[in-house]
Amino acid sequence: MLLHIENVLTPDELQQARALAGPQAPWVDGRTSAGPQAVQAKQNQQLAQDSDASQRLQALVLAALHRHPLFFSAALPRKIFNPLFNRYGGDTNCYGNHVDGAVMHSRADGQKVRSDVSCTLFLAEPQEYDGGDLVIEDTFGEQRVKLPAGDLVLYPSSSVHRVEPVTRGHRVASFFWVQSMVRSDEQRRLLFDLDMSLMRLRERHGDSPESVRLAGTYHNLLRMWAET
Repeated sequence: MLLHIENVLTPDELQQARALAGPQAPWVDGRTSAGPQAVQAKQNQQLAQDSDASQRLQALVLAALHRHPLFFSAALPRKIFNPLFNRYGGDTNCYGNHVDGAVMHSRADGQKVRSDVSCTLFLAEPQEYDGGDLVIEDTFGEQRVKLPAGDLVLYPSSSVHRVEPVTRGHRVASFFWVQSMVRSDEQRRLLFDLDMSLMRLRERHGDSPESVRLAGTYHNLLRMWAET
């Protein structure tokens, strides 16, 4: 499942994030965090993980994710890898085709997270840079993603994806991975569709006997598939 989630950050949070991830932030070579396959394709900058700016941004992004019901419904998070931050532009302007590693190991806190869902939270507005599309290839075909600042895209970590060269300006974003309570993308998609349909039924008809039974079906499937 590929999903665009709007307005993950409030306007105030976005303003704070853009200030912390500005040109004066401690940007370092992004290849320092890449695995042996990805390092050959990765040409970007990354915010130093031990910096004050990175830690403040991590707290801001995690707080926004934890309060967002659509993100929870789609990802069903068990663990969220501590958010990282990257910048594309100039001589470090692209990331070739790659698949994210299966298990991410955080140097910050030692946490290990199985990468079921990959997420990109955009911090630069589309008109501030040329190029820089996130191109995702999966069973849903090739999708090109370039979202407003504050919006997020999530997609299966098993997907081949890349960031096209940035030819003007800078593309700044947060990226992270989710270990879901439900490992299977197909099962997560079914649960998400069921949850969204149930929400719309309740909006139209309230808690009818049919919506109560449908809610029971949702929770019984989640009970069957979830790992906690």
